[in-house]
Amino acid sequence: MSIDVYNPATEEVIGSVPETASVDPAVAAARAALGPWSALPRAARAAHLAALRDLLVAHADELAGIITAEMGAPLAVARKVQVGLPIAVLSSMVDLLDRDECEERIGNSLVVRDPVGVVAAITPWNYPLHQTIAKLAPALAAGNTVVHKPSEVAPLSALRLAELVREAGLPSGVYNLVTGYGDPTGAALAGHPGVDLVSFTGSTRAGRAVAALAASHLARVSLELGGKSANVLLPDADLAAAVKVGIGNCFLNSGQTCTAWTRLLVHESQHDEVVDLAVAAAAKYTVGDPTDPATRLGPLASAAQRDRVRSYIARGVADGARMALGDGSVPDVGYYVAPVVFADVDPDSVIAQEEIFGPVLSIIRYRDEDDAVRIANGTPYGLAGSVWSASSDRALAFARRMRTGQVDVNGGSFNPLAPFGGIGDSGYGRELGVHGFEEFTSVKAIQL
Repeated sequence: MSIDVYNPATEEVIGSVPETASVDPAVAAARAALGPWSALPRAARAAHLAALRDLLVAHADELAGIITAEMGAPLAVARKVQVGLPIAVLSSMVDLLDRDECEERIGNSLVVRDPVGVVAAITPWNYPLHQTIAKLAPALAAGNTVVHKPSEVAPLSALRLAELVREAGLPSGVYNLVTGYGDPTGAALAGHPGVDLVSFTGSTRAGRAVAALAASHLARVSLELGGKSANVLLPDADLAAAVKVGIGNCFLNSGQTCTAWTRLLVHESQHDEVVDLAVAAAAKYTVGDPTDPATRLGPLASAAQRDRVRSYIARGVADGARMALGDGSVPDVGYYVAPVVFADVDPDSVIAQEEIFGPVLSIIRYRDEDDAVRIANGTPYGLAGSVWSASSDRALAFARRMRTGQVDVNGGSFNPLAPFGGIGDSGYGRELGVHGFEEFTSVKAIQL
């Protein structure tokens, strides 16, 4: 059996992958390779990761083209973010292995970090290469071996990655690729007794299922799930700058980003001004062919995702939100959704509470800072957020009150060395940097 892969811009089949009959051979290969790989000196593992990093650099344009074709990201985004970020993450793990032994002395004890064992990495379609490397790089750096199941929607970059892993000279069994649907392939992997840790990125619903399967054999679990992040504009903020950056964040990757600032919180006295700014900024996001340099908003990754987003837009209108931008005009072919800006959104409404995963912004009024904190923290999620103020101290104080895994202050840039992850329905565990490395280790105390 095989699974067809579609180009979301053309709706044409561009490839296929097999539906894995059994994950047992891949898990067995990872188990067999674990001892020799974990016994390698850190410098040797670093050299392997550096070789893979260099191959990603050499094939960056090719990889970007594959990702654009399989999930629709505009080429510029694919090159800079979808491929550029994985390169940075690999480099960070090489640097970590070169400088940090991850050992400490506590009294008469030497505390060391061992590899957990065999890692199941189950990754989504929205950032197919980055989410893979965010798991693969620290897992391998820590001495684990990996069985990877990419999304069936966008698996072609994973197939190319597997070829580059072999070209980089990593030993057989260290990285193992299985393809198929979430059920049965992903479920079989998450529930496999030969897996020691499951690292999953995807929806909250699927994350709960993964955690339950892993619990059957007490495997450790790390979950990076959905989000409904708030972008809070305090009254003294530079509104034009904040709205411009906020729209860019919300619409990145056609809104298919778990950290997207999809709720724009503004003081009630500034609501209408901010709506005008948001509409003007969003109108510049040209919808079209993702291979065209002029395109800023490509298609959604699948017909199912397009239909899901459209249903949320209809629900927002039905619930009384005002559609300030969004006439529904899209190309005749492809899984497109034009950008939408909703104004006068009730913070308790469906479009303000549930993750839409498309180019849809909800603008919400607040009365004062305490009200803004209440609304910002008023969803089941807690993955990301943002706050803007002319006073960095005021913004930082507000950021400390936000219940979320990360907050950007006045447009602070993404840091691939900082811990990434959430709370609540956004999951648990952390990726990236030393915290992401430690997620794939087991602590052992040696008394001397």
